[in-house]
Amino acid sequence: MTMRRWLQNLLAIDAGLARLILLAGVIFGVMAVMVPDKFLRPYNLISITYIAPELGLLAIAMMVAMLTGGIDLSVIGIANLGGILAGLFFHAVGGAHGPGLTDLGVGQVAAGIAIAIATGAIAGVINGVLIARLRITPILATLGSGQVFTGIALVLTGGPAIVGFPDGWTMIGNGALGVFAVPLLILLAVAGAIAGLMSRTPFGLNLVLIGTNAKAARFAGLRTRRALLLTYVLTGVLASLAGIILSARTNAAKSDYGVSYLLQAVLIAVLGGTDPAGGRGSVAGVIAALLALMLLASGMQLMRFSNFLVDAVWGAFLLASIALNAWQTRKR
Repeated sequence: MTMRRWLQNLLAIDAGLARLILLAGVIFGVMAVMVPDKFLRPYNLISITYIAPELGLLAIAMMVAMLTGGIDLSVIGIANLGGILAGLFFHAVGGAHGPGLTDLGVGQVAAGIAIAIATGAIAGVINGVLIARLRITPILATLGSGQVFTGIALVLTGGPAIVGFPDGWTMIGNGALGVFAVPLLILLAVAGAIAGLMSRTPFGLNLVLIGTNAKAARFAGLRTRRALLLTYVLTGVLASLAGIILSARTNAAKSDYGVSYLLQAVLIAVLGGTDPAGGRGSVAGVIAALLALMLLASGMQLMRFSNFLVDAVWGAFLLASIALNAWQTRKR
């Protein structure tokens, strides 16, 4: 690649990211003018740093799946199932209520985290086998598996939420290190790790090549089935991390928590520059899109917009983003 070509690619990427940052700035300015007494309150801005990370992790998971030309619609089911299994473990070893539960030590909390992450990894293996080995279309495979994971969660809980987690667990969703929210630090750490994985390892390059042209990738000798399997293991682990933060923040786990997050995760991934057809996407774009949409959602809620109207706005944003991506692809 020539220096000129490298500079052109860099400027193109920066231009897309710059547009997202500008969008976030415009949204911030508009909301600050329309509801300044509420929107600019420190409490409102700080609360975003606790709520946004779980959605950001799901959006990064969606971006990773889309890089290969696929999608993972089971992330919500995985997130909730991981939180529920961890909650059942805590209730089994510490009791359903009281100090025996809230005062569980670091070892038990670490075991709960391991259970949730293992749940995500196993769910990812299931999705990977369905897609890479059985050649089921990703949208159908993950839609079906997501229903299975949600059904298992319903059977385990009987419907109601599992309420009550150890203090060490709830610190993950509500704690702070200095002035920074723990969920935000987790999101930034994971985002940095995924960005490095995608840009600096053969695995990340393979995902881009598979999404660009899967047949050519196979003819080039890439182990596409193995890469796809690992892709969905990774999205499952990311979903389980989101489930840990969600259950820790709410001190509860339920089979239908975060249902609206699925549309929002797809929207953020696409708005962040991820091509649904595969081959293009960046973690930085996802984070910038997350910031813009969280500011918009916060402002609309403060202005007491109907939740149905908010969902309609998300849908309109998604359609506009897909149309813009298609237009840019044809232009290139």
